[in-house]
Amino acid sequence: MDHAADAHRTDLMTVTRYVLNEQSRHPEARGDFTILLSHIVLGCKFVCTAVNKAGLAKLIGLAGETNVQGEEQKKLDVLSNEVFVKALVSSGRTCILVSEEDEEATFVDPRLRGKYCVVFDPLDGSSNIDCGVSIGTIFGVYMVDKDLDKISLDDVLQPGKNMLAAGYCMYGSSCTLVISTGNGVNGFTLDPSLGEFILTHPDIKIPKKGKIYSVNEGNAKNWDGPTAKYVEKCKFPTDGSSPKSLRYIGSMVADVHRTLLYGGIFLYPADKKSPNGKLRVLYEVFPMSFLMEQAGGQAFTGKERALDLIPTKIHQRSPIFLGSYDEVEEIKALYAAEQK
Repeated sequence: MDHAADAHRTDLMTVTRYVLNEQSRHPEARGDFTILLSHIVLGCKFVCTAVNKAGLAKLIGLAGETNVQGEEQKKLDVLSNEVFVKALVSSGRTCILVSEEDEEATFVDPRLRGKYCVVFDPLDGSSNIDCGVSIGTIFGVYMVDKDLDKISLDDVLQPGKNMLAAGYCMYGSSCTLVISTGNGVNGFTLDPSLGEFILTHPDIKIPKKGKIYSVNEGNAKNWDGPTAKYVEKCKFPTDGSSPKSLRYIGSMVADVHRTLLYGGIFLYPADKKSPNGKLRVLYEVFPMSFLMEQAGGQAFTGKERALDLIPTKIHQRSPIFLGSYDEVEEIKALYAAEQK
């Protein structure tokens, strides 16, 4: 055995160690946030295992089918939702949960309540499971600063700039957890042999400009003027530069992850079919915008900074343009010119 190599493996920066280090920067911290995050990480590990077994276990089948034991089988997104709801409630640190899978918000039993609200999409891009494309979990965390017996839906309908932390876990060729607690963005990769997320992408910074744009061009005939002009410029630049490359996976976690690492822009604009956009504000637009800003990028709705938006409904939708600082500046300039 290579004892020196094994000893080195115990000196790795795991996600738990990273969060504990962050906690030590806040003398008032009591460890509640660390406990909450460890439950989110546990949920991610569980879903990662389920995703990897999905084809074998028939987890991709329609909810309502029964297996040989006569038990009703759960579709993977239904299972993922249950995993996260149970993990978050059992942490004893949450009071309100908003999930993409549940029509109503979940108010935690008063005996198990804590001061955090968690908004999440348990399995984003789940329609891609059958073909093995990367899918993921997106989450955002708010803190409630009031008597927990008096909480209401308003406590979770806050602008994204009030978020305490946000992140996503991508289940692809490797399982990657990207997270920000308001002090930059860090990426961790699951080491299956240890069952631990190890820091592999410290202090992620998005390039100021990018060579990739990511948008569903199938909707082009319904786009507004600024979006159409921007994409036209990506394909036929007038300044002598090379055209941008189009990359569109159709799984938000995978598209945003690539944008974060390589630079460029991810667009999901409003169009004639979806005048309010398609992506949900609380658990898709806000967490991804939070991460982009923490990495030095920008996020814009076509009207305002994305994190300034104040939602009025838990499943509200919004257009979104996010990515490299200079690319989003171009989009903002096109919208400003149209307003004139």
